[in-house]
Amino acid sequence: MTMDFAIHKELVMEKLPTAFCHASTIIKLRSGGLMCCWFGGSHEGEADVAIFGARKEAGGGWSAPEKLADGVEANWNPVLFYREDGTLLLFYKEGQQIAHWRTMVMQSSDDGLSWTAPAELVPGDASGGRGPVRNKPIRLKSGRILAGGSTEHGIWQAFADLSDDEGANWRKSTPVVIENLQYEQGEKTAESDIAVSAQSFYGRGVIQPSLWQSADGSVHMLLRSSEGFVFRADSEDEGESWSAAYALSLPNNNSGLDLVRLEDGTLLLVCNPVAANWGMRSPLSLFISEDDGASWAKLCDLETAKGEFSYPAIIAQGDDVHISYTFDRKNIAVVHLVKKS
Repeated sequence: MTMDFAIHKELVMEKLPTAFCHASTIIKLRSGGLMCCWFGGSHEGEADVAIFGARKEAGGGWSAPEKLADGVEANWNPVLFYREDGTLLLFYKEGQQIAHWRTMVMQSSDDGLSWTAPAELVPGDASGGRGPVRNKPIRLKSGRILAGGSTEHGIWQAFADLSDDEGANWRKSTPVVIENLQYEQGEKTAESDIAVSAQSFYGRGVIQPSLWQSADGSVHMLLRSSEGFVFRADSEDEGESWSAAYALSLPNNNSGLDLVRLEDGTLLLVCNPVAANWGMRSPLSLFISEDDGASWAKLCDLETAKGEFSYPAIIAQGDDVHISYTFDRKNIAVVHLVKKS
């Protein structure tokens, strides 16, 4: 497999406004340029952690970071997505406890220059967060919006959240689980020096789906897992119900991954290919599948240094591909893949 892209990398911030930054999302603005958001504060899971954003106008550099949302409790995992009418949505989580966090949403009618006040996506839902948990939703051929969700209550499980009215209302699919997985409530599953909230080291299963739709209409997700490998699940009814999660041969370190489907059907996946629960978050690598996810080949490493290079977000418009990711919790890196002629 040859590398058909040239790689151009830049850092979003000249100066980080907080002690750390993590969990970026990126989108191509309809007015041109890019927008990137992330969370940052004194330490992951603390009440001062807020949602920040920056813009890159076409042909220009990145704007200074701007605080976009700062709830009373900790804020997490921003996700950007467009409605059909051009309204830009910013989803994010709010809550001290991951198991009980709420999904908030803000709207912008001017490509992220101004935002509405935050509102809970599914008011009163206490299941642990609705809509997208970390990765971008996808729009199916039917127009349905499908968001990858997950909960962390001992045995972690994923699901798809479905909206047939442009995000006004949501309903959950059947759960996606690893069958026969055993977990004793309160059991700590790993020791690690990764700078996550301490509560993250409890629980076992699959979370944080990344989604794609095949040419035949079937829908699939790849999942972060605690089991040393990327897991997959499949749906034949537009995300209403799912198969059990099953392991692929791709290593996973219990850290975020993301994929995108190009116009020709090629899939690009970004992840840390490390087969250890809470293993190192380096290298960060790019994989390709030309058979709709049946097999994967590594294209290249985006990062190989010691440190944390994690939680990628990948988007594509035509042959134009952008990837954002945590750069050692000191910055957000954005890679532009430019197809070679």
